Amino acid sequence: MNILWAIIAGLVIGLLAKLVVRGRQPIPLWLTIIIGIIGNYIASAIHVRHTSGIDWIRHILQVAAAAVLISLITPMWMSRHSGRRARI
Repeated sequence: MNILWAIIAGLVIGLLAKLVVRGRQPIPLWLTIIIGIIGNYIASAIHVRHTSGIDWIRHILQVAAAAVLISLITPMWMSRHSGRRARI
């Protein structure tokens, strides 16, 4: 069950991060989920303290970390897969 929640959280975090990053990010959904999961892991590694209410700082850090990863990975993904589209 933890794997399912990690995938759902990764999807939400990754999609929110894609909204934050300017421009188009033609990366697949599975990569967006993985980036969201990594963003969640990075925010957890910083040990943001849990509060009694909504953990806004933690959520902002999760999305920010995922946004940075998306902005770094998207150009690599596009350059790697641009030749395949030309051949099709």
